[in-house]
This record gives sequence, structure tokens and C-alpha cells, in this order.
Amino acid sequence: MQVAMCEQLLGPPATSLSRGVASRPGAGLKVLFTKETAGYLRGRPQDIVRIFPPWQKLIIPNGSCPVILNTYFCEKVVAKEDSEKTCEVYCPDIPLPRRSISLAQMFVVEGLTNNSPEIQVVCSGIATTGTAWTHGHKEAKQHIPIGAPLRDSLLDVVESQGAALWSGAGVRVVVQRVYSLPSRDSTRGQQGASSGHTESTGTRICLLVQDACGMFGEVHLEFTMSKARQLEGKCCSLVGMKVLQKATRGRTAGIFSLIDTLWPPAVTLKTPGRDQPCEEIKTHLPPPVLCYILTAQPSLGQIDIIDGDPISNLYQPPVTRCLRDVLQMNDLGTRCSFYARVIYQRPQLKSLLLLEQREIWLLVTDITLQTKEESDTRLPKTLLVYVTPLCVLDSEVLEALAGTAPHSIFFKDALRDQGRIVCAERTVLLLQEPLLSVGSGVSSCELPGPVTLDSLDSATPVNSICSVQGTVVGVDESTAFSWPVCDRCGNGRLEQRLEDRGAFSCGDCSRVVTSPVLKRHLQVFLDCRSRPQCRVKVKLLQRSISSLLRFAASEDGSYEVKSVLGKEVGLLNCFVQSLTTHPTSCIGLEEIELLSAEGAPAEHQQWPQGL
Repeated sequence: MQVAMCEQLLGPPATSLSRGVASRPGAGLKVLFTKETAGYLRGRPQDIVRIFPPWQKLIIPNGSCPVILNTYFCEKVVAKEDSEKTCEVYCPDIPLPRRSISLAQMFVVEGLTNNSPEIQVVCSGIATTGTAWTHGHKEAKQHIPIGAPLRDSLLDVVESQGAALWSGAGVRVVVQRVYSLPSRDSTRGQQGASSGHTESTGTRICLLVQDACGMFGEVHLEFTMSKARQLEGKCCSLVGMKVLQKATRGRTAGIFSLIDTLWPPAVTLKTPGRDQPCEEIKTHLPPPVLCYILTAQPSLGQIDIIDGDPISNLYQPPVTRCLRDVLQMNDLGTRCSFYARVIYQRPQLKSLLLLEQREIWLLVTDITLQTKEESDTRLPKTLLVYVTPLCVLDSEVLEALAGTAPHSIFFKDALRDQGRIVCAERTVLLLQEPLLSVGSGVSSCELPGPVTLDSLDSATPVNSICSVQGTVVGVDESTAFSWPVCDRCGNGRLEQRLEDRGAFSCGDCSRVVTSPVLKRHLQVFLDCRSRPQCRVKVKLLQRSISSLLRFAASEDGSYEVKSVLGKEVGLLNCFVQSLTTHPTSCIGLEEIELLSAEGAPAEHQQWPQGL
């Protein structure tokens, strides 16, 4: 904790909570800053600091001066050399004594205890519970008439209006991002598979906005997504809003990871002021430490596009990168945007509802990974993308993921985390190209030829895909079995009818299956040259099983284990299910069929009779 001796330059708007105890301008104050806040401000003598709600004031009997607490939201207005100009902007009617006040002076305040009945707490006029704004707070006395000019500072509007509905107050902002969030009491599984995902009651449409002074806010709307996307990059006026919450980095890290990608600003910012023209500042500012969560009140909230406003120059579209550059980024926990071809996904489900209710693993690639030099072992040929249940997917993307054809997706503002990409809250997945400028070749997902995978080696991680080749050295007989399926529709739930001499009947086709196709489940152990000291276990697909057993059947139709030992298999495309090193090194693989434009994956195809 750091304590600074300050002189009050300007007080808050008069409210019922502060009336009778407000300090006059020029009064001395003791201001307590946390270590993090003090490091952010880097205060020097005669610096001017603006403290935003919800600060608190302690009036101690027989104390030398009041103490200001809860100063988490502060902003250095201007440095020492510009203090005279700042006085004219912020305090036109208040003479400032040219007295040197040391903000760096630190001391210990003794005798302050939370349970002391003599300590009087005076709030700044905004009642809060944790980070949530209370809706029962009285409206601020200060009233801004309808039709008043729009302000440049979101903080000015929030400070003047408090927790109440903005009564005639408005602010100019630029819409930096548009995305959906799950409702507070729902998950993606409750969205349903309606034709319009954005019209579902399980999601909220959100705008990430920024004002001319650099402050960010997240606005929750009742728009449709198609309408909201038209606002991105536009200058808009916000009227009739209400504050839901003040988000901080410690409590809402997700939104600040997105804000950090938009910082520093693209153009010069302005300094927030009170009923005075804002002054442009060109100093290098640290990223924001707070963000207001707003909601548009029904029938009162209004968002209008303002054409030709220079604030729209603040807009920063996503910086689209190729996968090679994404993998070479050093900053973990940062946002990135890229185009990629999805070549495999787990789970592979036909039902949209089942797909919505669980996490999704996507294996993607692009031309920069497929054409990399073989000697460059640092870069894989594919990349894992983890889609969390909190990432809202629209109906078009869900339908594509439930299909069997390959698809190219634009991943907008995904998180990079320890060698993989995470699609979480505020990440957007789009099938079509977004409305932004893309460098030549970056947005192209066209591959030069068939997809190639990295070979299995000691660096292959779990939940990745690789190619495997080896010699069969064993069979897991405990998991080997076979079952008949319909030769027309592939239904594996056939019923055997004793009255028809044991023939099978298919309920889906409503017919007798005279020539069922026999499918098998088989797992084998391979000796791989790339992993000589490792036990490699592979669950084979039907096509590989048929190829392996083609000439191994005995006269009675059964198979002996020794008939498949020593046979070569591969190259197999496999998904790495498990990796263990103790007590022995073992890798669990599952053979997969990559998404192909030529047809469905192998497990959905029909197999020749008699195999």
C-alpha cells in the first residue's frame, strides 16, 4: 500500500450521499493506492490524477485530513510540464496554489481499523456490490437535457449519471468488435439448432466499443447478429444505456485479452474533460485497467451510426496471420486471427444438438504449414484448435462442423495458449470472409495438394494427428469383435428372425437383410522405427482391418493371431489419444479418415460383401 499527500482540485457531482461532507477544492487529502495502481500511475510531484468511482472517503475524528480509499480506477490526466494547461481545462474557476505536493511521499497511516465505530464512510455516489451495480440506487441529481451534444468520454457520462439509466446523456464511440456471449444462466447447449442462432434466447449480442479518450465498454444488445455486424468499424452514438458491471483485469481477464490486441490506439487520444473541449494527448499510455459493461434499456437504448466522424479512425480490424506466424508468436494469452482449413475434428457427430453440448477439437492447417521445409522441425504440419463450450457458434458453422466435407474457417480473436489455439468467449468463427482488408495470400486456404501429416516421433503431443507406419507385433484379443450391418443403409442394429432361418432384418429399411456386411473392431500393437522403445497401440479403421485380414482367414472363416503378426501396415493417419511414460512408454492411437472433398470419411462408407 502507498499513501500520497494530495490537494483536491475538483469534487464529484453533488449527490445525497456526499452532501454535507464534501471537501472544498484546495483541501488536503490522503490518498491510498495499491502497489499495482501506484505502478500504473507512476506519480510525480504536481501530477494531476483523476479518481473514478467507486472511491470511498474516510473522515476520521481529530484526523488531519480525509482519507480516500478504493482508488482502483485512476487516470493520470497530464504530467507536470502540462499542469498549467490542465488547470485551465479541468478547473477553470478554481485557483490552484502553486504549492509543491509530493505524490511520491510515502508513510504509514496508523489507527485505522475496519471495526472502529468512529470512522465515517462517505461513498462517491455510486453504490456497488462487488463488481455488480445495484439497481436500487437513486438516480444522480445531475441531469443532462435531451439533445445535449454527445460527449467524447464514456467515463464522463458514467461519472455524471451513476448507476441510473442515462437520462439524455450520450457518448460517441467506435465499434471495435461484434460477438455473441452465452447468457449468464445458460451454456451453448441451450441454444438449440434454430435457423437463426443469434435469435436464440441462450445468447447475448455484444459490442466492444471505444471512445475518443481510449476507454472501452462492452454493450449488450437485443439485436440480431446480422444487424450488429453492420456496426463494426463504424462510429456510433450510445444513448439510453445502463451500467451493469465494472470489469477489471483480475476478474474479467477474457475481455482485457481482447482489449490488449487493440492497444495502443491507432490515432491520438483525447483527455476526458468536464464540459470543455478535450485536449489531445500524444504520450504513451498503459493499457486500460477497467471496462464498463453496459446494456441498452428496452425502448430507451439507442445506437445510431454517425457518418464521417473522425473517431472511426480508431477502429483496428483483426490482424490476419498465417498459421506459421501464429505458431511463432512469443506472447502467450494473446489474441490472434487467421484463416485455416479444418481437416479433422472430434467429436464427429451428425447431430447439431449433440455438437453444441460439448467441447470440440479441430485440427487445422494452411499452405504455410503444408509447404514448410522438412528440416524445420519446430513447426508442425497441423495445429490443434480447442473450441470451448463458452464459444458461441452460429448455425452455419455448426452445420459445417456436423458435415463430412472439409471447410475453411476464419478464426477471429482466438487465444494462443501453450502451443494450441483456444476459442473461448469473444472468439468468432466465420465461414465466409469478414469485411476487412487481408494481405495477399494470407486469407487463402487452398492447399497445394493432398494433406500431409507429421510422422510419429518423440515430440508428437497428445490430441494431435500424425502418420504411422510399422510392423504388427501383437493383437489386443480382449477388444476384438465383429458385428453385422445392413448392406444398404449401414444400420448396425439388426434383428435376427428365427422364423426366417436366422436371417437379419433392418428396422431402418424395413426389409430382410440377406447379405449383411461384417464390420470388425481390432486394435494392434506396432513396432515403429520412429519410436523403437515405445509400445504403439492402434485402433484400426474398417478399411485397414479388411486389408490386414484379406489373406489371413482359415478354412472355417476364423482368424489366427499369428496370421497377422509381422505384417506391415501404413501409412496410417492417426489421432493421438493418450501418452504414458510410466511404468512403460505407451502411445494410444486411433486411425482416422481426414475430411475429404471426394467423399465421406471411411467409417461412413459401405464395405464390400464378404469382408
